[in-house]
Amino acid sequence: MMNSLPHPFHALVIGASGTIGAAFVDLLRDTPGCAAVHGLYRHSTPPIDFADENSVAEAARILGDGRRYHLIVNAAGLLHGDDFMPEKRLADLNYAQMQATFQANTFGPALVLRHFVPLLAGERAIMAMLSAKVGSIGDNRLGGWYSYRASKAALNMLVRTAAIEVARNQKNSVLVALHPGTVSSRLSQPFRGETIGRQAQDAVADMLRVLDALTPADSGSFRSYNGAELPW
Repeated sequence: MMNSLPHPFHALVIGASGTIGAAFVDLLRDTPGCAAVHGLYRHSTPPIDFADENSVAEAARILGDGRRYHLIVNAAGLLHGDDFMPEKRLADLNYAQMQATFQANTFGPALVLRHFVPLLAGERAIMAMLSAKVGSIGDNRLGGWYSYRASKAALNMLVRTAAIEVARNQKNSVLVALHPGTVSSRLSQPFRGETIGRQAQDAVADMLRVLDALTPADSGSFRSYNGAELPW
C-alpha cells in the first residue's frame, strides 16, 4: 500500500480525532515505508481549529520547519451538530447552520490548501480532501441537505482550482477530492450509518489504494473510494 510514494515517506492527517481520520493514522502507521504520520485536531500538538484561522497557519509553520510531506489528508468535516441536522427543505435554511457547515467543510480546508500545499514534497506528493458524493451537482437527484451539499461542492471547486495552480510549479503533486462512501461513524450514525456503513478501516484501505494509483494527470479530479471519477 502506498508503494508509489518514496520510501520512507511522511504523512499528515488533519481531523485525526474523527473516526475516519483516526483510521487513516492507524493504517498509515502500520504501512511499510511510512516513516512517520502526524495527526492534527483541535487538541493536538500543535492544535488546528478551523474556527481559528491563525491556528491553521501556525500549525503549518511548526510542522513545516524543515520537513516536507508526501501524503496530506484532510478528514475533518461536519454534517450535523448538537443544534442542527441537515436541512430537508428551504424553510430550514438559516445562517448559523450554513456558517458552521461551510467553516468546517469549505473555509477550513481552503486554508489547509493555502498553508499546507507549500509543505508537499517535490518528488511525489498527494493531498486528499475528503469530500462527498452528495456534493456532486450532476448527481443530485434527491435534493435536501442544502448546506452540506453546497459546502462540499464548493470544496470540490477549491480543489480543482488549486490543482491548476499547483501544477504550474509542483508538477509531481496530486490534489484530489475524495468520497469515502458511507462509513460507520458519528457523522453517519443518525442516518443508519451503523447498519449500512462500512468500517472505517476498510474505507481508509480503499481510499489509500485509490490515492496510490493517482498520477499528476489525475490532479484536480473528484474520485470515489472505488477509484471511479465522480461527476461535478
